[in-house]
Amino acid sequence: MWASFRTSKVMAAIVAIAASIGSQPVRGQAEKKPVFRANVDMVVLTFSVTNEKDKYISGLIPSNLRILEDGVPQRIATFAEGSQPAIRLLESPGGSAGTNVFILFDTSNRMYQTYPYACDAIIGFARQLDSADSIALYTFSRNLWRALPLTQDHNQTRSGLSSAVAGAETALYNAVLLTLRDAARVPGRKAVVVFSNGPDTASMVRPDDVGAVAANEGIPIYVISTQEAGKDRLTSKAFEFLTRHTGGKLYWARNWQKQAEAFASVRQDIGSSYTVSYYPAPNANAGFRHIEVEVLSKAGEKYHVRARPGYDASTHSH
Repeated sequence: MWASFRTSKVMAAIVAIAASIGSQPVRGQAEKKPVFRANVDMVVLTFSVTNEKDKYISGLIPSNLRILEDGVPQRIATFAEGSQPAIRLLESPGGSAGTNVFILFDTSNRMYQTYPYACDAIIGFARQLDSADSIALYTFSRNLWRALPLTQDHNQTRSGLSSAVAGAETALYNAVLLTLRDAARVPGRKAVVVFSNGPDTASMVRPDDVGAVAANEGIPIYVISTQEAGKDRLTSKAFEFLTRHTGGKLYWARNWQKQAEAFASVRQDIGSSYTVSYYPAPNANAGFRHIEVEVLSKAGEKYHVRARPGYDASTHSH
């Protein structure tokens, strides 16, 4: 009952947020009513694998992996590494190459001092993505602006930034939720990269609700914050929640050098990640289902897997 009530709250918030930006200039795509289905057809899981020295492990194949849902082994339907095309292992919809990367850039007045450096970091990040990746640029203060729709022309990022609109307030969680809604409509692998220092001053939703939606959709969230770690305890906890529950990563990058390093790390993480999909085996659990990824390694080797912890079957959309 609680999951159903919570989902209703989030859906109502999405409608209200969408209505609040309806009169604002929106670039790139027309507004549509949000649609969230409740059936579990296919689960998409993106994860990274590192060794004890925090180095990415590449070259894994499906037989190296064991996917468990509530302790039950699952049959992998598709498998992909980085930006390579997905391999079909079962009869299932195919996946195109590349990752759809949604950049969400905070243009509130709290970012004024670092704005030029932030723009340079974003442009550099976009240009160095794999050519198979698509990129979208969204900016936000109180309202969300779709500055650049998904494109494989990474050089368009500069023109998208030139149309950014500044504002006084910060509705971070609203913006993340609307970005997730757009990303969920796009087939294939997705990632959301948030560049903001917070704190949120104007959202209608909570970070845990946003994190639940992202986890259910299988979309990793990366957050690059210009704050110092621990300076704002509530914002720090929210950023940690959003990244940990989606298989993403949090970076504290106070100066422009650290910001550039953070974007380089995000790019490497996206390029080094694995994405699998599977049709869940019969499971009576209609609530939260735990996902575990096991890497069948050589004797003595220890690997660390970073992935979302699971999803809520009552609200899962695909």
